[in-house]
Amino acid sequence: MNTVLTVDAVDRSFGDRQVLKDVSFTVSTGRLTGFVGANGAGKTTTMRIILGVLAADSGTVTWRGEPLDQEIRHRFGYMPEERGLYPKMTVLEQVVYLGRLHGLGAAEARRRTMALLERLELAERADDHVQKLSLGNQQRAQIAAALVHDPELLVLDEPFSGLDPLAVDNVVSVLRERAAGGAAVLFSSHQLDVVERLCDDLVIIADGAIRAAGDRATLRDQYTLPRYAIEVGTDAGWLRDQDGVTLIDLDGRHAVFDLDPGADDQRVLHAALDRGPVHAFGPVRPSLAEIFREVIQ
Repeated sequence: MNTVLTVDAVDRSFGDRQVLKDVSFTVSTGRLTGFVGANGAGKTTTMRIILGVLAADSGTVTWRGEPLDQEIRHRFGYMPEERGLYPKMTVLEQVVYLGRLHGLGAAEARRRTMALLERLELAERADDHVQKLSLGNQQRAQIAAALVHDPELLVLDEPFSGLDPLAVDNVVSVLRERAAGGAAVLFSSHQLDVVERLCDDLVIIADGAIRAAGDRATLRDQYTLPRYAIEVGTDAGWLRDQDGVTLIDLDGRHAVFDLDPGADDQRVLHAALDRGPVHAFGPVRPSLAEIFREVIQ
């Protein structure tokens, strides 16, 4: 992985309330990093420090090993959680204007804007004033504004808020395309199901401190419980009588169970085979929601 953004030991307080405590994680090119935590956990404060809107009390944020400055941040794209567009401008005018602020010529800014609006299924609303758009369409316009200058890093605070499922799929597809093109993407979301299918890497924050960070698959392996699922040819009720087995769910031939420490999963498998065919057997990998609940306790 090509790490480009490094947040290292960042602290931040507001008055006597410390909101970030030794926050450290990395973001890599070509990868989507999900940043999750409850309200007030510190996600937005961290993002604002990355963008230079707030300063850290201590710690560093670097880009390719160099301290961040305005020239570097000019190559970033940011979408705040709060609506940040000018309500009386049209969608086209708004995104073109923001593209021009990032140094694009008028013709190039318009070309990129129209391509983005087409891709985000918003082209037919290009001449509508922002204030007349639905919340979901305003969200897509903000995403276009964050993307128009082809940023090297995208920082998106709740980009899926207000979007219906089809619009979420559309935005997910666009973000994947940007990552495949070499951009680094850091996004926060309360929609853990979306984060689960979108992110390559995951950062979980609670009470201002990082509780878990890393590759999604590695984290799922790390937090896998001693839980198994089995599908057999006959009723699986016999599992109730197996030593070391705690039955979690039973539905005829399907069962989910936990194993006590030291219990042997192969012993259970052999007991099943003694009773007939086994169609499926293996560990149950935790969902992101389950990992989240475990690490923030």
